[in-house]
Amino acid sequence: MTDLTRLTAAQTAERIARGETSATEVAEAHLARIEAVDEKVNAFLHVDREGALAAARRVDDKRAAGRELGPLAGVPLALKDIFTTEGVPTTVGSRILEGWVPPYDATVTRRLKDADVVLLGKTNLDEFAMGSSTENSAYGPTGNPWDLTRTPGGSGGGSSAALASFQAPLAIGTDTGGSIRQPAALTATVGVKPTYGGVSRYGMVAFSSSLDQGGPCARTVLDAALLHEVIAGHDPLDSTSIDAPVPDVVAAARNGDVRGLRVGVVREFSGEGYQDGVMQRFTESVDLLRELGAEVTEISCPSFTRALAAYYLIAPSECSSNLARFDAMRYGLRVGDDGSRSAEEVTALTREAGFGAEVKRRVMLGTYALSSGYYDAYYGSAQKVRTLITRDFQRAFDSVDVLVSPTSPTTAFPIGERADDPMAMYLADLCTIPSNLAGNAAMSLPCGLAPEDGLPVGLQIIAPAMADDRLYRVGAAVEAAFHTRWGHPLLEEAPSL
Repeated sequence: MTDLTRLTAAQTAERIARGETSATEVAEAHLARIEAVDEKVNAFLHVDREGALAAARRVDDKRAAGRELGPLAGVPLALKDIFTTEGVPTTVGSRILEGWVPPYDATVTRRLKDADVVLLGKTNLDEFAMGSSTENSAYGPTGNPWDLTRTPGGSGGGSSAALASFQAPLAIGTDTGGSIRQPAALTATVGVKPTYGGVSRYGMVAFSSSLDQGGPCARTVLDAALLHEVIAGHDPLDSTSIDAPVPDVVAAARNGDVRGLRVGVVREFSGEGYQDGVMQRFTESVDLLRELGAEVTEISCPSFTRALAAYYLIAPSECSSNLARFDAMRYGLRVGDDGSRSAEEVTALTREAGFGAEVKRRVMLGTYALSSGYYDAYYGSAQKVRTLITRDFQRAFDSVDVLVSPTSPTTAFPIGERADDPMAMYLADLCTIPSNLAGNAAMSLPCGLAPEDGLPVGLQIIAPAMADDRLYRVGAAVEAAFHTRWGHPLLEEAPSL
C-alpha cells in the first residue's frame, strides 16, 4: 500500500474524492507519523488529534452523502502557532501566552475549515515570529529533518520541518522578513509570500503590521497554489486586505511555461557572505531558465543593500507598539499579582518572565527608535529607504517580468552557532527582506543541494504586487525541469528519520 504521508496534497485530495482512501485514514496516517518522529523534530507545539479526526470524519460523511468536495477536502495541514484557533491553544512560541485558548478563529483558520482542510495542530516558531532559525521558541528549537543538529530556518521552522519530515503535506506560515521563504529554502520545500494584503491578517498575532503576511507552505508548487487559493481573498475584518480578485495561481501552477518571459537576476544578491555552493546552484537555476526559453538579464537594485538596516528599525518599532498589549491585565501570563504590587510592577514582572531575549531586544530597539528626538533620525529615515527600495522594484519590473535570486545566502546552519551573534542571524534574511518592505510577492523552491554539505538550496522568485500567478508559472516550470533532471523530488534525498 502507498504510504499516505508521502503523497502530495493534490494526490491525497484526488484519492479521497474518488473513494480510494478515506480522509480518516489519511489523518490517522499523519497522526501516527507525528507520534513516531516529532519527538526528534519538535515541529509541533500542539497536536489536535480529536479535532483532526472529527474534521476528517465530516469529510467522509460529506462524500458518502454525495456532496461535492473542495480541491483540498480531507488534506491534513500544520498551522503555524500564530493564527488564533477556536478551542485550541495559541502561544506564538511565547511563555506570555502559554495556555491561552482563543475564543475565535483567524480568517485563515476559518477559510481552511470551510474548505474541509484537516488541521493537525499548531507548529513551532521563533517567539512572536522574531527570528531566523526557530531557536527563539520558548518551547525549544525545531530540528531540520535533513540534519537534526541544524536549524530549519525561521521563524516558521516548525511548519517547514513538518513538511520535510512528512508529518503534513501542507502548512501555513507567516513572512515578515522571509519567515516562509527562508525555512522553505533550508528544508527543500516550497514557500510563498503573497502580495501584502492578499491574505487576511485578521486573527494573526501581530509582530510588524506593515510587513507581516501569511502564506502557503507545501512540498510542490501546485500544492502551494491550491492552498493559496483557499486562504487568499478580500476580508472586511482586515483593513489592509486588498479588495480585488485573487490571481489565478492554480492555472499558472498547472501550466508552467517561461518561454519569452523576461527574468532579471538581482546583481546585489551575490558576493561576500554567499556560500559557494548556494551560488553554484543558483547559477545552474538561471542557466535552466535560459534553457526553458526565458530571456535573462542582470538587474541592479542599489537600495537593496540598505534593506537589512531599514528592516531592523521598522520591524522592531512596530513590534514595540504591537506587543504593548501584553500587559498582564487582559489575557495570558500574570506574574507577581499578590495584592502588594501596582499594575505597572505586575506588568514589568510579567514581561520579564514571559518574553524571551530576542523579543526584549527588539522591543527595546523599537522603543528607542520611536522615542522623542530619535523618531526622524531612525524610524523616519528607515521609511525613506523603504520608499527607495519600492522604487527600485518598480524600475526593475518596467524591464522584466520577475526577478530571481538565492533565497538564503547559506544553507542550514548548526543550532546554537549564531545564538550569541544577532547580526549574523539577521543576515540570513538578506535576500528576502526587500520584498516585505515593498509588499510584493515572492516564492522559494528547491534548486538542489550544496556540494559542500549536501544541504538544500532555495531559488527565490519575486513578482510585482498582485502578480502572484507569475511566481507559480515560473516555479512550476523550474520544478518540473529539475524533477526531470534529478529523476525525483529533492526531498526523496533527505535522510529518513
